[in-house]
Amino acid sequence: MITAHVVYATITGNNEDIADIVTEALEDADVQVEETEISQTDPSVFENVDICVVCPYTYDEGALPEEGMDFYDDLSDLDLKGKIFGVAGSGDVFYEEFYNTSVDKFEEAFEKTGATKGAENVKINLEPDQKDIEKLDQFTAELVAKVNQ
Repeated sequence: MITAHVVYATITGNNEDIADIVTEALEDADVQVEETEISQTDPSVFENVDICVVCPYTYDEGALPEEGMDFYDDLSDLDLKGKIFGVAGSGDVFYEEFYNTSVDKFEEAFEKTGATKGAENVKINLEPDQKDIEKLDQFTAELVAKVNQ
């Protein structure tokens, strides 16, 4: 059975919603999945699963979630060769060039681990709407398909 771990950081609840959507789609694909909040999670959990997902928010002018800084720093030090990763997060277009930059920063951290990108990043403005849910379902389907290749 394919396994996955979804980690989220949230202030407003939007990224928890994103994580819930991804987790539910993974469960619907018969993936054994666990979902946790970033400050309560050690990135080493990704060493024991096939699919690794982070759902971060971007704070203010491009800042990573403060409660996720240790997680972010430690993630880059892992060896996740053979793992599939994906990043999906919520932000606010009000911040223009800083919109959802944490998503890109977590992608870079995953790339340092040797993990394989399983789907294009998903960036959502504020809370997910129906179109965003469809994007997240596609994102999840691509992650599962990449594991099965």
